[in-house]
Amino acid sequence: MALYKQTIRDAQLKYKKVLMRVDFNCPIKDGVVSDDTRIRAALPTIEYLLEQNVALILCSHLGRPKGEKNPKYTLEPVAARLAELLPTRKVKFAADCLGEETASQVAELRFGEVLLLENVRYYAEEEKNDMVFASKLASYADLYVNDAFGTAHRAHASTCGVANLLPAYAGFLLEKEIRALDSVLSSPDHPFVAVVGGAKISDKLAVVENLLPKVDALLIGGGMANTLLAAQGHNMQSSLVEEGMLDWCKHLLALPDAGKLVLPVDVRAAATFAADAENTVVGVDAIPEGWQALDVGPATSALFAEKMTGAKTVFWNGPLGVFEFPAFAAGTFACAQAVADSGAFSVVGGGDSVAAINKSGLAYRIGHISTGGGASLEFLEGKTLPGVAALLDK
Repeated sequence: MALYKQTIRDAQLKYKKVLMRVDFNCPIKDGVVSDDTRIRAALPTIEYLLEQNVALILCSHLGRPKGEKNPKYTLEPVAARLAELLPTRKVKFAADCLGEETASQVAELRFGEVLLLENVRYYAEEEKNDMVFASKLASYADLYVNDAFGTAHRAHASTCGVANLLPAYAGFLLEKEIRALDSVLSSPDHPFVAVVGGAKISDKLAVVENLLPKVDALLIGGGMANTLLAAQGHNMQSSLVEEGMLDWCKHLLALPDAGKLVLPVDVRAAATFAADAENTVVGVDAIPEGWQALDVGPATSALFAEKMTGAKTVFWNGPLGVFEFPAFAAGTFACAQAVADSGAFSVVGGGDSVAAINKSGLAYRIGHISTGGGASLEFLEGKTLPGVAALLDK
């Protein structure tokens, strides 16, 4: 799925009012944005539009307020950070995304200025793709731009509904994401190695099925590896194992391409699921009774790094252990290092994978860091993303 959609380069922008969907779902701590990665990712599109003298209205969600106005999920700190990142522009904040006061702010917005609307998920109509709600948002602008790849897999009012009411274009970030992921899915340089982690194989089975015929090696880590190892007959003791997925795993292990699967050979096992739990490294056949695998072991990390050496394309999604516990993050950090050292064109997606890349200081050595975990997964499953499908065709 290459991007056969019109981008902002194709639009007549000068002196227009533009409604742009961004993904400013950033972590907020003590009223301040603690990680502005997603804001920075949208800056190239924002700056390009402002150079065309548009009046720019931005909309986004933050968290899950469940259709209710909740100050915990306000975008006001995001507006403050955006203003810092655009020091030569006037950045305003609307305390609602609907209503007379917001409509007045939109009407008074001058060309070259930015107005960030309050959280669209304060209204239940957003996630229902309610067309009355979408039409109110659409009434603010002459055209629409979607640069929120992280929500492109959601058929919501601000990602899909508005795009059916206004001329709709892709921003630079959305374009970059689609092109990078499409190069992995449709035309990867070989050897092509994929690393898939995370807690549950049920969350990733469609990705595994879709990638397996395309890759030269598929490395599996995290909790999802436990279920595959159990299907091979290993006693995983008290490790997370999805009993309902064992038959599917046995089916997967019997496929002609199953030889491409690379599973852990050792794990860091813990006595309990806790950050300070007693733990040790053991082979996958030697987990102590009642203990659980919470990370891949060093031999597995070395094996995975060896498989990535000499690769031309590497894709990574999902942590290889309980990454939020420092004692069980070593496998994920080792994977980050291996991806960077591979010399391949690399694409990393998924919150914990991206966090590991950023924490390790290796982001500059990665070909593309995706801003959308769920969207990138659905794309790699071969699904159509509603937020992309709704844009104008080339």
